[in-house]
Amino acid sequence: MEPDNGTRISEFVLLGLSENPDLQPLLFGLFLSMYLITMLGNLLMILAVISDSHLHTPMYFFLSNLSFVDICFTSTTVPKMLVNIQTQSKVITYGGCITQMYFFLLFAGLDTFLLTVMAYDRFVAICHPLHYTVIMHPRLCGQLVLLSWIMSVLNSLLQSLMMLQLSFLSLLPIPHFFCELNQMIQLACSDTFLNNLVLYFAAVLVGGGTLTGILYSYSKIISSIRVMSSAKGKYKAFSTCASHLSVVSLFYLSILEVYLSSLAIHNAHSSAAASVLYTVVTPMLNPFIYSLRNKDIKGALKRFLGMTGRKITE
Repeated sequence: MEPDNGTRISEFVLLGLSENPDLQPLLFGLFLSMYLITMLGNLLMILAVISDSHLHTPMYFFLSNLSFVDICFTSTTVPKMLVNIQTQSKVITYGGCITQMYFFLLFAGLDTFLLTVMAYDRFVAICHPLHYTVIMHPRLCGQLVLLSWIMSVLNSLLQSLMMLQLSFLSLLPIPHFFCELNQMIQLACSDTFLNNLVLYFAAVLVGGGTLTGILYSYSKIISSIRVMSSAKGKYKAFSTCASHLSVVSLFYLSILEVYLSSLAIHNAHSSAAASVLYTVVTPMLNPFIYSLRNKDIKGALKRFLGMTGRKITE
């Protein structure tokens, strides 16, 4: 992996969220706690869906896939950050940086595609309830998840291969806690026009396209709810979308916050701190949002934990 100028790049330096040594134990404890909560919450969600036959429906199939992706998404950045703090070494190899970037883009893309698929699932359930089981059959659900993986792999592979064409200074300090694509492009010392072009095109296609799909689905859902005559029916229809809508809002608003703050402040450390919202906080909160007012999930979790507890005591 050699840049265009012929100088072999072997390592980068991740500066993290703060260079203050007094804050490192606090950051380590905070991020370790959030990571463990994320892992436990999403893993319980997956196990609850698998263990309860009542949850073997398209909505919970997509939800379990989202939980799996959230575990992987957080695992691309937080463990490396924790190791860096614990070992007091901020170095990441060139290959490690490109690999981290690839998997980060892969799982970030999967998040957006799965949220769009889940919005479509809610659209079919509310707007075409009589045909829901016919339309959302298991084969289509599997195909939608597979298509999400293919699109995400292609996007992350393209972006990563484009990064290999750029030149960087040796031991380049990165003012972030992971190898963030936009940050890396800005730090390159070679022409980045094509990289920026591909980045903006992918942002419009992946980010804008999925958001458009979500907004379209919800516009149809709102129209269907408005014409319902029963107040109970309206409440029931809205309650099935409330959790998903909360997760979508949290995810997209946190990303918007990151890029608006980076444009307004022009401070890399502020942008890195804002990135914590969608890279760590959102995956941690997702299982709680989905289980908070969902009787099916709470019931499945109680049965699973009760069954596990009995097996341990036997």
